[in-house]
Amino acid sequence: MAWQAWYTLAVVVAVVVVLATERLSAPITIMAAVAALVAPGVITTTEALSGFSNEAPVTIAALYVLAGAVLATGALEGLTGRLLSNRPRQGNGPGRVELARLTVPVAAMSAMIYNTPLTAMTAPLVAAWAKRTGRRPSWYLLPLNLAILGGGLITAIGTTTNVVISALLSAAHQKPLGLFEPAPVGLAVAVAVIATVVITAPWLVRDRSGPEEEISDLRAFTVEMTVAAGEMAGRTVAEAGLRHLDGVFLVELSRNGETMAAVGPDQRLAEGDRLVFTGNIARVVDLHRMSGLRPAGDPRFSTQSGPQRSFYEAVIGGNSELVGTTLRESEFRTRFGGAVVAIHRSGEHVEGKLGDVSLRAGDVLLVLAPPTFRRSANVGRAFALVASPDGVAGPLRRNKGLVVNIVLIAFLVAVMSGVTTVLVASVAAAAAVVVLGVVKPWEARSYIDLNVLVVLCGSFGIGAAVGKSGLAKACATVLIDGLHQFGPVGIIAGVLIATVIITQLVTNNAAAVLAFPIAIATAAQAHLSTRSFVIAILIGASASFITPIGYQTNMIVQGLGGYRWSDFVRIALLPLVVAVTVGLVAIVLFFPPSGR
Repeated sequence: MAWQAWYTLAVVVAVVVVLATERLSAPITIMAAVAALVAPGVITTTEALSGFSNEAPVTIAALYVLAGAVLATGALEGLTGRLLSNRPRQGNGPGRVELARLTVPVAAMSAMIYNTPLTAMTAPLVAAWAKRTGRRPSWYLLPLNLAILGGGLITAIGTTTNVVISALLSAAHQKPLGLFEPAPVGLAVAVAVIATVVITAPWLVRDRSGPEEEISDLRAFTVEMTVAAGEMAGRTVAEAGLRHLDGVFLVELSRNGETMAAVGPDQRLAEGDRLVFTGNIARVVDLHRMSGLRPAGDPRFSTQSGPQRSFYEAVIGGNSELVGTTLRESEFRTRFGGAVVAIHRSGEHVEGKLGDVSLRAGDVLLVLAPPTFRRSANVGRAFALVASPDGVAGPLRRNKGLVVNIVLIAFLVAVMSGVTTVLVASVAAAAAVVVLGVVKPWEARSYIDLNVLVVLCGSFGIGAAVGKSGLAKACATVLIDGLHQFGPVGIIAGVLIATVIITQLVTNNAAAVLAFPIAIATAAQAHLSTRSFVIAILIGASASFITPIGYQTNMIVQGLGGYRWSDFVRIALLPLVVAVTVGLVAIVLFFPPSGR
C-alpha cells in the first residue's frame, strides 16, 4: 500500500479507539480526523466537505423534525397504550404474549419513524406502565429497543443509516435505495430478531432488586445532602431518623475532609456534615423534603418541587458535550436552570461529591428545575431523553395529532408512489408541521441532532479518504484472498461481520460510511453484485445490539432500565447472531451476489 493508505488506516484506527473509549466527543473526533487527512493532502478540502453538500444530512434533519412532531403530539401513543395490559403480572419475568404484543407493533412503527424519536416516545411510557402494574422496566425496555432496531431495517427511511447508504449510492452514480427495497431482507431479520427476543427474554432478563424491596423504582440514585443548622445537628444518625429510611441508605459521611464509609447509628451529626445516600428515585425525592437537610450542591437553589419546579430524569447521550465533564465544569445550573440532586449509573455506586463526578454516556441525572428545563435541555442535544419520573415526556398537543397523521400519510404516499424523492417529501413534511403550528420553529431546530449531522458530514470525508488512498482496494484484496475459498457468500459474510464489529465501537452512520468504499471495491474486484454488499452494510451497521455505546437508543433504555453492560451482551448476543445469519441467507436469496 502507498503511504496515503497506511496513513488513512492509522487515522481510522485512532478514530475507532477514541470513540470506543469516549476520550473525546464524536463530533470533535471525526472533524479532527478529517483535518488530519486534509493536512498531508490525502483528500482535498472539497472532498473533506463533501458530506455537507450531500442530500443525506438534509433528509435526516427533515425526518427528525417530522418524528419530533409525532413525539410532541403523541400521535402514536394511543396505539402503544392499547398494547399494554393493566393487569398485575403473575410470576417473575415478562410473559411471551405481552412481549409479542409490545415488540411487533413498535417494530412496524420503526419502519417509518426514526429509531431514536420512537424510543424516546415509547420507552418512558413502557417504564411507567411496568412500575404501575408491578412489573420491572428492565424486563421490557431492552427487548423493546431490539425490536425497534430490527424494524428500522425494513425501509429505506427506517434509520438514518439507511438514508446515508442511499445517499452514498447516489454519490457513487448508482441507483439509490427504493423505499421498500431493503424489505425482503430487513423484514426477515426483524421477524427473526423479534422471535428470538420473545422466546429468550423471559429466561435472560434480570431483576436485580432484593425480594424485600417493594418500591416503585429500583434504580439506585446517589444523592448528596448537607446537615443544616437546626434540629438534626447534634443528634445521632439514629435519633435523626436516618438509620432505617425506606428505600434509601446512608452510605458515607464526610467532615472536615475526612470520610467515613461505614456510618454507625450512634455517629453524632454536626452542622456542615456531607451525607451521601443511595436509593430509589421516589425516596430520593422524599429525602429533599426532610427538615434539617439541604442539597450539598447549591444551597441557594430551593429543592421543593411544586407548580414552578418539577423533577426530571435526563439521560446523557453518547454524543453529549457533558460526557467527560463534571457538573461544576459544565456550569449545569447556570446553563440549564436546574439543580442535579442525584445521579444514577447502572451497576455502580457514584463516588465523591456530585459536583465533581465525571459524567458518562448513559448516566441518568435527577434534575429539579422549572418547566423551561425541557427547552434549555434540548438546545445542543446534551441529553438523549428528558422525562418526568412518572414516565411522562412532557405535555402533549393532542389536538394536533390528526394533523401529524395526515402529514405522515401524505409523506408516505408521495414517496411510495414515486411522485417525488425522499429528500423533497421529507423537507415538505417538515415544513408542513411547522407552518401548520404543530411545532414551533425553535422546537423544530431542537429536534435536529446536530451532533449526528456533524459526525455524518465528517464521516463522508473519512470515507472519501478510505476510497481515494487505496485503503479500500487493499482491504478488498485481503477479503477476497482470505475468503475466496468460501465463494461469494463467504466474501459477503466477511463484509457483513466486519461492519457489525465496527458498529459496536463507533456510530452506526460512521460504520456505514467507512464500510461503503470497501464494499464497493470488493464487489468490483470479485465481479459480484454491488447491491448484495450494500444490503449487507445496511444490516451490519444497524446491528449495534450488544454495547450501550453502540447506538443512542441503547443509552436511553440503559438509563431507564438500569441495565449493566453485561445485560446487553447476555440479552442481545443471540439476537445479533440470528440477525447476521438470517440477514446473510436473505441477501443470498433476494440479492444474489452473482447477479449484476
